[in-house]
Amino acid sequence: MNKRLAAFLILLGCLGTVLPVQAQQFPNRPIRFISPYPPGGGNDTLARILADKTGDGLGQRVIVDNRPGANTIVGTEITAKSAPDGHTIILLPTSFVTNPSFYRKLPYDTERDFAPVALIALSPQMLVSHPSVPANTVKELIAVARAKPGFFSYSSSGQGSVGHLAGILFTMMTRTEFVHVAYKGTAQAVTDLLGGHVPLMFSSTLNTLPHVRSGKLRIYGITSAKRSPALPDVPTISEAGVPGYESSLWYGVLAPAKTPPAIVQRFNAEFGKALRQPDVVEKLANQGVDTFYSTPAEFTARIREEIPKWAKVLAAAGVRPE
Repeated sequence: MNKRLAAFLILLGCLGTVLPVQAQQFPNRPIRFISPYPPGGGNDTLARILADKTGDGLGQRVIVDNRPGANTIVGTEITAKSAPDGHTIILLPTSFVTNPSFYRKLPYDTERDFAPVALIALSPQMLVSHPSVPANTVKELIAVARAKPGFFSYSSSGQGSVGHLAGILFTMMTRTEFVHVAYKGTAQAVTDLLGGHVPLMFSSTLNTLPHVRSGKLRIYGITSAKRSPALPDVPTISEAGVPGYESSLWYGVLAPAKTPPAIVQRFNAEFGKALRQPDVVEKLANQGVDTFYSTPAEFTARIREEIPKWAKVLAAAGVRPE
């Protein structure tokens, strides 16, 4: 064996011992858990519930860091460019897989620059309105919208957000025309909905279910294929008058690419433990959210499947990347 080959084999052996040691020493300081929205929204609420529980298991504080802007792109870019040592992770919704179809150039590569950790929750969206809207059912809403194209507007947390997509799909399938009003975050979008400044919204249950229960908002239906266990008396939009309609919202945790697999698996295990705790399940159920635990490989497969799926929907709707 020549000297160069021998030296190379020794180096490989050293790397093989260093990486496990790094993983064993993880975490050695507080972990930054990025929420790419302002405080108070659904993503932020979910991040804070999980931060408390995973911090206990990891033996370090997990600190929620709100980095809103550009439909999650600001916080997502920060994550992509962070050191892949396990001390920065992010909680992202479905917009992670739809942004590539809305923006010509992203400051990161959706598939290459991240290490998926786990899909952790599924939440149906709700089609809700301010009580002043002159329609009590989905069918009545469609009838008014067809009679008055552009009469209704709907708010969302931003261009390309899941709520925006749900509205696009709804208008496509009902042959109606709504005006989209994009906000820089969910909290302000909900505030203006409650104030009657914008009449409609496709929103996660985390954001608007309490207002539906208090009577401040009217609910027409949920966007999932099946009724929600948290809202058994609320029909799906498909049942209520738009057969085949479905637009699901998920939440998942990702780390920067090249994060050691042992650290990714450690996070996956800790989130799995958190999602099995009865108080976490109860807190999320009260918000209309179902816990959903996946492996990193399963979450990776879902991301790769949904990017082209939503690209086709947006192309059919005539939406082009900005």
